[in-house]
Amino acid sequence: MEAELERYILDHISPEEPVLAELDRQTHLRMIQPRMLSGHWQGALLEMFVRMVDPLYVLELGTFTGYSAIAMARGLSRQGAELHTVEIDDELQDFAARYIERAGLRERIVQHIGPALEVVPALGRVFDLVFIDADKREYPDYYRMLMEEGWVRSGSIILADNVLWSGKVADLPKKNDRQTQGILTFNRMVRDDPRVEQVMVPLRDGLTIIRVK
Repeated sequence: MEAELERYILDHISPEEPVLAELDRQTHLRMIQPRMLSGHWQGALLEMFVRMVDPLYVLELGTFTGYSAIAMARGLSRQGAELHTVEIDDELQDFAARYIERAGLRERIVQHIGPALEVVPALGRVFDLVFIDADKREYPDYYRMLMEEGWVRSGSIILADNVLWSGKVADLPKKNDRQTQGILTFNRMVRDDPRVEQVMVPLRDGLTIIRVK
C-alpha cells in the first residue's frame, strides 16, 4: 500500500524535469548509495520551499550528485540569487557539475568541496534558506555553526533531512552508532532552542522545518 500511495503522489505532483529524471537514473546506475538522492517527491517540495521563501542566498550541506541543488535552484527568482552547495567527497564534483550544466544552472549554483564546518564560514554569507543533508554525526555542529556564528537571520528557514533515520531515533542507539547519536542530539537541540520554531514531517526519512524567530 505504501508503494502504491507513493506512486499516486508522484502521478499527481508537477512532472519531473527530464534532466532530473536522467540524473536519478544515472545515480542509481553508478553510485554505491543511490538512496541518498533526494528524488522527485522531495525535490519538488524543496523547489516549492524556495519559491515560497524567495531567498537571495541558499546553502546546501551535502551535494551528493546534485539533484536537490538543481531542484532548489530552479525555484530561485531574485536577481543575483545563488545556491551554494558543499560536498566533502571531491569524486562527486564532476558528476554533479555535468548535470548542473545540463540543467542550465551554472550561473545559479556554486559548488564547494571540503568540510562544511570550514567552507561555510569562509563564504561570508547570511543565508535565507539552508538544507542540511550531510554527515549525520555533524548535524549538531552544523546547527551550532549556523545559529551561533550568524550565518542565518531572523526569518531564515533551515530544512534538515533524515531526522527519523530509518526509525532508529525511536530506539536506544548502540554505543558506537555515532550517526544515530548525532541525529538524536540534533533533534533535541532544535526542540529545546527558544530561538526557533519547528515542525517534523514524516516525509521519506523525516524532514524538520525550522524557522529562526
